[in-house]
This record gives sequence, C-alpha cells and structure tokens, in this order.
Amino acid sequence: MFPEKLTSGDEIRVVAPSTSFRIISAALRKVAFKNLAAVNLKVTYSKNCDESNGFNSSSIASRIADIHDAFADPKVKGILTAIGGYNSNQLLSYLDYDLIKANPKVFCGFSDITALGTSIYSKTGLVTYSGPHFSTFGMEKGLEYTIEYFVKCLMNSEPFAVMPSNEWSDDSWYRDQQNRNFVPNEGFLIINEGQADGKLLGGNLCTLNLLQGTEYMPSLVDSILLLEDDDESKASTFDRDLQSLIHQPGFEKVKGLVIGRFQRESEMEPEKLGNIVRSKRELSKLPVIANADFGHTTPQFTFPIGGKGKLEAVNGKASFTIVEH
Repeated sequence: MFPEKLTSGDEIRVVAPSTSFRIISAALRKVAFKNLAAVNLKVTYSKNCDESNGFNSSSIASRIADIHDAFADPKVKGILTAIGGYNSNQLLSYLDYDLIKANPKVFCGFSDITALGTSIYSKTGLVTYSGPHFSTFGMEKGLEYTIEYFVKCLMNSEPFAVMPSNEWSDDSWYRDQQNRNFVPNEGFLIINEGQADGKLLGGNLCTLNLLQGTEYMPSLVDSILLLEDDDESKASTFDRDLQSLIHQPGFEKVKGLVIGRFQRESEMEPEKLGNIVRSKRELSKLPVIANADFGHTTPQFTFPIGGKGKLEAVNGKASFTIVEH
C-alpha cells in the first residue's frame, strides 16, 4: 500500500517519536522551514514535540498522541520526524495500526526511526520512507542532493536511478553552518557483482535488529536490503550486527545488499568491509555494493521501505534504481 504523493501546498506534520524537538535550535528550525517551503510544503508541529524528559525525549503517551493525531488529521498529507535518537521502539506496542492503515500517508525519517517506519510497514502494509528528518533540512549548505531525491521519491511517481553524489561530508554541520568540509565522492564500491530485483527494506542496521523475534520484523524474503550504521558502530560491531541479521528466517532468499556510507569515526575502510562481506557464505552469491548515499553522512537519498528496486553490479559498473515508491 503506497501513500499518496505529496503535492505543492501540502501540509506536513513534524513529530518527535525519539529525541525531543527541543534540542533543535530556533535558527536551525527557521532554515528547515525555509528549505521545505522552497519545495512548496507547509510545515506544522505536533502538540507535544517540544516536551522533554530526563532522557531528552518525552512520555510514551505524548509521542503516541502526536503520531495518532498526525495520521488522523485529514489536513496532514505527510509526517516528518524531527530527529533520531534511541527509543522509538518503545512506541511499537502502543500504536493504533488500524488507525494508521485507515489513514495512509507519507511517513519519513531515518536512524532510530528505522524501528518505527519498518514496524508500520510490517503491521499495516503501508510503505514508509527512510529519508531526511526535519532537522536535516536545517542545513544551509550541501543539501541539494538530499532535496532532489526527497522530491523524486515523495513528490513524484516515476522510477528513478540513484546516482552517487558529487561530494559528501561527515562534519558537525549543526555546530558551524559556514565552515563545512566536503570531499569528492568516489562512487559506488562493488564488493560482489550480480543483479537483483526485489522489495526494499532496511535503514539503520542496529535499530532494525531490535525488531528480531518480534511481530514487527518484516519478512526478508525477496528483498534488497539497504543497511547503514552511525559512528558508534565500528567494523567489529557492524560485522556482528550484519551476522545477526543473516541468521534471521528468510535471509536465505535475500536478493541483494546496498550498504550506506560509513562515518569516519567508525574506522571502516573498503578493505575491512570487503573482508566482512566475503567472510559470510550467505552473501557469496548476492550482488553487494557499498558507499551509497544514505545514512548518517551528508547527503542522503530517500528510499521506500516496502517499495521495489533493482540492483546491478556487472563488469565493474554499478547501478541502483528505485522502481516503485
């Protein structure tokens, strides 16, 4: 079940299912509001998004109320998460999935939001989206690619090829908007060649793994997995998290793997990543590419959780196309 695409003039609601909206400065909010207005989207904020407790989040009741209100409000056409964090999986058993299914609309976020978006897809069949938070739109520089693919995925219906960005950054942009550090992008890294068509699943790997063994974990059968992790995940951590996912029922029918770009502090290098992938017999016959533009570096493309895609890595050339979104 695909939600209706966003159109010019639509209202999108900002909710904070994880870390509180309060940590986002007024200056950054102003820039984000302006960048979203530039693509003709009207921003409104959930009632409780600024609530904050001792964990820099808010009560389960407040977060659930805001999500339910956003889905139930007929004026709201899309929902954008404020920022990531650590605890959106607290909400999964409290959500009214019948309400969500009866009011399908765009739901977009990444990182910790992987648990929430994936669970909504698993429980309702509603395709959700791994893409920028509201806070992401607070960037003053280097946002063009992110906006381009946000629009392609959420405001248009045609299939689109995901091209590597020209440059990328892993700087603390929110601390200093003017002094950014961009470096040339070397493009996709091919680890295993091959071709695959399948449904798209994934997002933040360690967050996705929180769903293992629960009713919220989607079937991995016939999927192309898009996986990334942040700077808290070193090579050894990514290795065991990936192995844990490989042990899940249905992984034997996974069709391909796309790995998002690692942050510098992860100390992941192409050789290390290649050795990790090649150490796993379950991946030996799958096309695997890495260094894709999604996750915790800038910029990032938006992709549909539950949509369809096509991956090709043949004769030293790689391409990735989002077919249905």
